[in-house]
Amino acid sequence: MSKKLFVGNLAYAITDDQLTQIFSAYGTVVSAKVISDRFSGRSKGFGFVEFEKDEEATAAMQALDGSDQEGRNMVVKEANPPREEGGMTAAPAAPAAPQEEEAPMAEAEETPETEEAPETEEAPEVPEVEVPEVEVPETETEEETEE
Repeated sequence: MSKKLFVGNLAYAITDDQLTQIFSAYGTVVSAKVISDRFSGRSKGFGFVEFEKDEEATAAMQALDGSDQEGRNMVVKEANPPREEGGMTAAPAAPAAPQEEEAPMAEAEETPETEEAPETEEAPEVPEVEVPEVEVPETETEEETEE
């Protein structure tokens, strides 16, 4: 079974081929991809490497995590599974708090009344502004320009 690794803190100049070369010393690299910005094309400084065997990935992770590659200490960890539908994922929902049963209407009437909120001021009316009409000069049609 193959295992995918996350590789972070990469030098921006490292390419897919260089990533493959660095990791191939530890086993058969199935794929190596440096992630780049979709608009600028510039490396985002991280990527993914997939190994054919789990043991090879583990050996590469142990050997290369924290190693210096082109002046940067590379971070190598086991990759998380890909997200569904891409983009940001929401945090898992918190468990619902136990809810109390609603009080019967008779009890609700016995509770003291709260003061009414003061009335808010209405927004001032915006005066209407007249827009003068602008005359647009007529343009020549194609027939008139050909003559």
